[in-house]
Amino acid sequence: MNHILAIDQGTTSSRAILFDPQMRVVAVAQKEFAQHFPHSGWVEHDANDLWSSTAGTCRAVIEKAGLNVADIAAIGITNQRETTLVWDRNSGQAIHHAIVWQDRRTADYCAALRAAGHEPMVRARTGLLLDPYFSATKLRWILENVEGARARAARGDLLFGTVDSYLIWKLTGGKVHATDATNAARTLLYDIRKGRWSRTICDLMDIPMQMLPEVRDSAADFGHVRADLFGREIPIRGVAGDQQAATVGQACFKPGMLKSTYGTGCFALLNTGDTPVVSQNRLLTTIAYQLKGKPTYALEGSIFVAGAVVQWLRDGLRIIREARETQPLAESADPEQTVVLVPAFTGLGAPYWRPDCRGAIFGLTRNTGPAELARAALESVGFQTRDLLQAMRDDWAGQGADAVLRVDGGMSASDWAMQFLSDIINAPVDRPDVLETTALGAAWLAGMQIGLYPGQDEFAATWALERQFMPAMPEPLRQEKIAAWGRAVNATLAF
Repeated sequence: MNHILAIDQGTTSSRAILFDPQMRVVAVAQKEFAQHFPHSGWVEHDANDLWSSTAGTCRAVIEKAGLNVADIAAIGITNQRETTLVWDRNSGQAIHHAIVWQDRRTADYCAALRAAGHEPMVRARTGLLLDPYFSATKLRWILENVEGARARAARGDLLFGTVDSYLIWKLTGGKVHATDATNAARTLLYDIRKGRWSRTICDLMDIPMQMLPEVRDSAADFGHVRADLFGREIPIRGVAGDQQAATVGQACFKPGMLKSTYGTGCFALLNTGDTPVVSQNRLLTTIAYQLKGKPTYALEGSIFVAGAVVQWLRDGLRIIREARETQPLAESADPEQTVVLVPAFTGLGAPYWRPDCRGAIFGLTRNTGPAELARAALESVGFQTRDLLQAMRDDWAGQGADAVLRVDGGMSASDWAMQFLSDIINAPVDRPDVLETTALGAAWLAGMQIGLYPGQDEFAATWALERQFMPAMPEPLRQEKIAAWGRAVNATLAF
């Protein structure tokens, strides 16, 4: 029993990754699942898809690695954050599709809460803004719109959870209803300073507190997987939201360390240590991880569309068949054209926080084609990251936020995109040997908790650089591109 199984339940697919005693990847299994868009700005998942794809990939990765279930010492879970589920305590069945973090259906309710003056109180307790992105207003929507849900919740028959809680419930056969502090911190219901659910906010949104899971450390006892699933009981010992797991996997344990993950969205986290820093630039104050009852805080900037813009090129415009085609296309783009894409398909995240905003393309000519659109798509991710990092530098002035940016996630494999990122932020970008940092973070939490993997300092010493990208763009060109992006964002916001 010297391997760790990491479950990485993401926005477009579920993955299972096996790590050996040296924290090396042994095997990976992945399964995509359907996205549901019932109305403009609405995004849902079928809870059964989340569960079946997770259980299926766990079985598949064990078989693929040629291991026996007896070889697995523990499980770590990392998950898409904020996505909201409500299920029946007795049957385990969800009463509505999961409402995904990207979903904007509660924008009007959030605006009404802001207009009523509630945002300062909510922000002081949770570190978050009143935005449809977070779980609480999605939970309220389900209670308001599913017939009989409020009465069932009041009777104690319904449970709420983010995806980690739902998977823990299913894996343990309904024995454990729990989450970790990093996921709780994304619900808009958790007081990150006091370390407990906020009764004030629950009362404000009419959410019964008996629906909420128990909050535990990121490395803790989350019960055992029931024996009939994989052949024996397996302890679950690590849980963290995907961006916090990536922060752990990148060994960003010291204040001032900074990472950015490029998946469906892009999320930059800056470790601020014991201190929850209140942003003056509409960034989020959140929990990076919690060990032995002690939270470590972070500033976070969230971009809703990063890798998803490449999916749009593939599935929406159909100008590519595979994501890797974007790099040669971008390299062949006409340098004389200034095409700017603002990918606000589900609104703009930090530092703008405009859920009503929608995407736009500027600078089109008769000669604009797939190459120019691919370049604009990749550049949009760099521009949005620059906006986040500039806000972080302003909030963390003089305290080390000019450090090297550590990157991970699918899009970080693109040399072109990472070089542009380095150019546009005018700072080094470090890509690690292990790009599976999200899964690695979850695996380390579980492995460290059972004593298989080393502590923080020794783990941090294992971090290895694969490639460093250094800024090489002429300053006049950089300023010209930044100015064009600024004009495009302002025009998009105005529209």
